[in-house]
Amino acid sequence: VQLQASGGGLVQAGGSLSLSCAVSVYTFSRNIMTWFRQAPGKEREFVAAISGSGGRTYLADFVKSRFTISKDNAKNTMYLQMNSLKPEDTAVYYCAAPSRAFGWGPEFRQPFQYNYWGQGTQVTVSS
Repeated sequence: VQLQASGGGLVQAGGSLSLSCAVSVYTFSRNIMTWFRQAPGKEREFVAAISGSGGRTYLADFVKSRFTISKDNAKNTMYLQMNSLKPEDTAVYYCAAPSRAFGWGPEFRQPFQYNYWGQGTQVTVSS
């Protein structure tokens, strides 16, 4: 299973970026998939998750109303549209997929539940 994240970059506060995560050899349409991020010196934290069908999403409180997660099962690609970016959004963003199915309990927000990770893409927001 390979996950390839892309789309990061440098943007001014208030700007937008769109991240993509292309997935190969995976039951893409079955399991929850997730975006995490990790800022320097901080633990990896949950950002957003989407169901296998794409019909249900969950976003962390600090990105609600600013970020949107979506997916295209025909293209095996997941997206994260980030608007109204803030300097505190600066981090490496990772897409992740589990090796087993789980529901919308606490597991989907826990990084250790995920076996497959993209390489990460740097997002830097300047003030």
